[in-house]
Amino acid sequence: MLAVAKQRSLSRLSGLILVTAIAGCSSTADLATYPSVYGQKPAAMPQMTDEEALNMQGRLTALSAQRASGAISEAEYQRRLKALQLLAAQHGPDTLKEIEN
Repeated sequence: MLAVAKQRSLSRLSGLILVTAIAGCSSTADLATYPSVYGQKPAAMPQMTDEEALNMQGRLTALSAQRASGAISEAEYQRRLKALQLLAAQHGPDTLKEIEN
């Protein structure tokens, strides 16, 4: 019975110490010297806006419709497709170089 009472008093004592330590932390500390772990971090590069995404989607849909209707030749479609594939292949490395410099 005595051992249980000692454990309870130790638990209460350690809880009291923890509460005191937490209460001692100042919320008015200079936050400029500490890293922020809250909120979103800024992107390394500007992100595509919703308007830009809708514009791109419209252009790609129009290209697909032109191909389906025969408004552009298969050769022109393939030329544009290769240009987009080249852009996709180079975009990552080019952006990485831009970030690193």
